[in-house]
Amino acid sequence: MNTDPRDTIAQSPMSALQIVAVAITIGLNALDGFDVLSIAFASPGIMKEWGIDKGTLGIVLSMELLGMAIGSLTLGGVADKIGRRPTTLGCLVLMTLGMYMASRSASVVDLSTWRIITGLGIGGVLAAINAIAAEFSNHRRRHLSVSIMAIGYPIGAVLGGLVAAQLLKTHSWHSVFYFGAICTAVFIPLTWFFVPESVVWLARKQPANALEKINRTLRRMGHAAISALPVISPELRKRSVMDIFAPGLIATSLIVAVAYFFHITTFYFVLKWTPNIVAEMGFPASAAAGVLVWANVGGATGGAVLGLLTQRFGVKGLTIGAMLLSTVAVTLFGRAPADLDKLALLCAVSGFFTNGAIVGMYAIFAQAFPTHVRAAGTGFGIGVGRGGSVIAPMVAGFLFKGGIGVPTVAMYLSLGSLVAAIVISFLKLRADDPKEESRGEQEDARLKGATVS
Repeated sequence: MNTDPRDTIAQSPMSALQIVAVAITIGLNALDGFDVLSIAFASPGIMKEWGIDKGTLGIVLSMELLGMAIGSLTLGGVADKIGRRPTTLGCLVLMTLGMYMASRSASVVDLSTWRIITGLGIGGVLAAINAIAAEFSNHRRRHLSVSIMAIGYPIGAVLGGLVAAQLLKTHSWHSVFYFGAICTAVFIPLTWFFVPESVVWLARKQPANALEKINRTLRRMGHAAISALPVISPELRKRSVMDIFAPGLIATSLIVAVAYFFHITTFYFVLKWTPNIVAEMGFPASAAAGVLVWANVGGATGGAVLGLLTQRFGVKGLTIGAMLLSTVAVTLFGRAPADLDKLALLCAVSGFFTNGAIVGMYAIFAQAFPTHVRAAGTGFGIGVGRGGSVIAPMVAGFLFKGGIGVPTVAMYLSLGSLVAAIVISFLKLRADDPKEESRGEQEDARLKGATVS
């Protein structure tokens, strides 16, 4: 009999169930990417039908981001308390309801309310699926699995954007949210049947019927059952999600959150302002949208490449390198000539490095926090970081309004990645021990140990 199922998962090849579970997290993350572009595509129709101005629309566009920040900050802790699976399923219900009711909205207040609810669900899902991708992987593939999960965002942005564009040719703006609701609803049964509760979480938390649930999942993975649950010391049982603010982890929590915040400012500058920059060069809106698609294509490629590189190199160094190159790429993008091919190329390169660094941050979240606060720590980092997604477009807008040109504004906003690289350099990650999850003493030492070099 095996003595600890976490050892089995860490050291064994990944089963079909584990691979499918990680694949589902890619799709769940893609819902975020689709939703960001869905409201952007729907906004012209909303403005025309309701007769609202850009200022009012800007408030509506920010509501989802507000909901995502709140959801990441609060629901990540819920995933650590009650489990990854029920949290993900509950958030999917919220997202489905929010997207469907957004299509039925008849006022700015209604739409804003449902966008916040949708954002709450997305924020909770993002925190939970990072833990799922890490905990369903073996030791060798953990960083790769988390990295692949993270590239779901640009994939969803590209595919969702293409579908939304086609829908709007023959249907009203409501169709975009109908489509989003249907796609989200599809993932509820997929998650229910193919994503059981994390064995790592069950072994650490040990709720009612934990042994039965663990053995059921182990059998689905093709592993032998265990005869008893691992022994968890009384001290470890008292750990809570608030440990991300405990003396041993607060430095880690702050470092990853601040780094994510600053890098996100650079990422969202490219994502939000590229169409406007290209359009003001005299190109049609369709061409501007095409350039933005290349940013997401580059982002998906960059995330995949970084994930593969984590099999041979440390994730911290790779992430810092991507952030530094992101600074250079975004600065060069701001100096691009009025040439669509060159704009698309530089935008793709910017997306490659900006999203590559985001993928690296997700892998860092998974490694930096122990099991009992992995979702809470991820949620805190994402929640704080989402502030950068709100601030970046506003800062750029004020700079443009003040008469500052695109090259200078791009250089200023690219500095977010540089600051993030400096901040993350102070983070000290423990060696990614394949047996770490099965040793309470090591987890305790990890929580109490130094977190900055």
